[in-house]
Amino acid sequence: MAYRSFEELDVWKWACRLAVRTYESFKDCRDYGLKDQMTRAAVSIASNIAEGAERNSKAEYIRFLHIAKGSAAELHTQVYIAQQIGIYPDTQAAELIIELKEISSMLHGLIKSLSPLTLKT
Repeated sequence: MAYRSFEELDVWKWACRLAVRTYESFKDCRDYGLKDQMTRAAVSIASNIAEGAERNSKAEYIRFLHIAKGSAAELHTQVYIAQQIGIYPDTQAAELIIELKEISSMLHGLIKSLSPLTLKT
């Protein structure tokens, strides 16, 4: 089956679920600065996948996938910080980090599949 929409992409689905989990985990948190940073980074992952998919060129799509990958790394760092300051328990942080690594890997694979082949010299 040919690709019709970003909504069919597993990586977009994973990123949306992660954004919802991030929001849910901060429902009662009063650290508004970190909460804002983390929810924005989480939403940015899925949003950039969608925005890139709707662009008119493969190069732009790849650029937005790189931005999404950067947002995943940003959130990974913030999860680590949240764990260190006691907002996230170790088990919750570990689960989120595993999920972020998987999303990053999926993004890497999608980028690689869209990138033109380079010849080895």
